[in-house]
Amino acid sequence: MRLKVLLVDDEQLARARLRTLLADCKAPQASVEAEAANATQALEWLQRQSFDLALIDIHMPGADGLVLAQALRALPDPPALVFVTAHAEHAVRAFELEALDYLTKPVRLERLQMALEKAARLVQSRGDAETGSPDDVLIIQERGRTERVLLSEVLYFKAELKYITVRTQSASYLLEGSLSELETKYVDRFLRIHRNALVSRPGVRALERQHDTPDGEAWAVRIHGIEELLLVSRRQLAVVRELVANPCS
Repeated sequence: MRLKVLLVDDEQLARARLRTLLADCKAPQASVEAEAANATQALEWLQRQSFDLALIDIHMPGADGLVLAQALRALPDPPALVFVTAHAEHAVRAFELEALDYLTKPVRLERLQMALEKAARLVQSRGDAETGSPDDVLIIQERGRTERVLLSEVLYFKAELKYITVRTQSASYLLEGSLSELETKYVDRFLRIHRNALVSRPGVRALERQHDTPDGEAWAVRIHGIEELLLVSRRQLAVVRELVANPCS
């Protein structure tokens, strides 16, 4: 995948640095299709052609990046939005505007790479939605940060006291809510394996017998991409066995 990128920053040197960093990024590759020094120029470009990703500075003469982001939401096919700014105090407002990421200057190559990967996943999910396979996004607010997590990346939900642990291959998050509500909403994607856990149906790799307990045999599922095992209740054992034997059913 090659992402079509629009750079929006009033400083030419800042745009040049981003161009250099984008050229150094690995897959997904990014192609800078246009540059704008302010919001007005950016909107003119957006009316002429479509972009996969817009990298936008916040503090610019005239309408700032936050105003531009608000205007993007009115477009029929808006690009993924990533803010690139020297000011960190606008992060909360940025995510309220559905920004995919928030990079602070000087931008590090690794963080830009992560933002491109997020953008590529979002572009892919939009493509899936057009073919009838929508990919939902979880909005997780944790430790002063708002994160957008694609549901397709979630391996399991696990109830822990007042919160639900949301586990992906690379990270864990805490989500407020009810496991039963998640089960009802995403019944086609997640399977209840225990009173405190839902697992991604495609993520289940194996069902393994554990050591015997005073109550009888104990079983657990192994998930693709992580070493952690999740216990299966006796009530759900037959359902999990069926999933492992017939993953496409």
